[in-house]
Amino acid sequence: MFDYHLHSWVSHDSQCPPVEIIHAAEKAGLKEICFTDHYDFNDIDKTQHNTFALAAYREAYDEIASARVKVRRGMEFGMTTWNQDELSSMLNAYDFDFVIGSVHYMGGYDPYYKEFWIYNDPDTAFEKYLLHSLECVKTQNDFDVLGHLNYICKSEHNPAGKPLCYNDYRDICDEIMKTLVQKGKGMEINTSGVDRVGAFLPAVDFIKRFRQLGGEIITVGSDAHNAARVGQYIWGALEIAKDIFGYACTFENRKPIFHKL
Repeated sequence: MFDYHLHSWVSHDSQCPPVEIIHAAEKAGLKEICFTDHYDFNDIDKTQHNTFALAAYREAYDEIASARVKVRRGMEFGMTTWNQDELSSMLNAYDFDFVIGSVHYMGGYDPYYKEFWIYNDPDTAFEKYLLHSLECVKTQNDFDVLGHLNYICKSEHNPAGKPLCYNDYRDICDEIMKTLVQKGKGMEINTSGVDRVGAFLPAVDFIKRFRQLGGEIITVGSDAHNAARVGQYIWGALEIAKDIFGYACTFENRKPIFHKL
């Protein structure tokens, strides 16, 4: 009933009007959604990369509403180890409901694209990506949930063609999740890996372990960049949240709301 990871044409990689996202959410029977457009940075050359203009964000969302679906306003912030001030600046400029902290760039490349895999083999890349993610969650404080842990797996260019296995990188993954717990941050069950690598991002074993380590905040999101994917596999993600947590979270004014499932 919730989809808390959605991109409209405010994001660089979507051409979908926000109103089409809302109509798709209504059709899918969702009760609440959050737009979370990309605000990203290259981790090597320290430049903005694929960010949105705040004026465009306001134009898209300030007046948009639905009689059937509650609409929240957020962003997906591309975390690096150096851009804390950029996040603070955005949070001071706009009253976001929700901030996903994601790790998209490693070594100057986005692993969703072919160029990354020219220089990286899967096993080495998976470990390097997790270590980089750990440094990012240690450095950053102003996000609400870690988005799609295991994002590196879902690219069609990933030679392994399968999800990252928790047991293969247990120590690093535990450190990431322990850091989230210590900081009072949550994790996302991202459904965009289901039809790409056959698993949620992260997979169920990660979500169970996050709960065992004391994690309390859990959100679900489709990562849709078009209307056809809005709400995709969300009910499966909610079943996981129900089985492990008994609830799923939404956000208002950066505060989590716990919905019993």
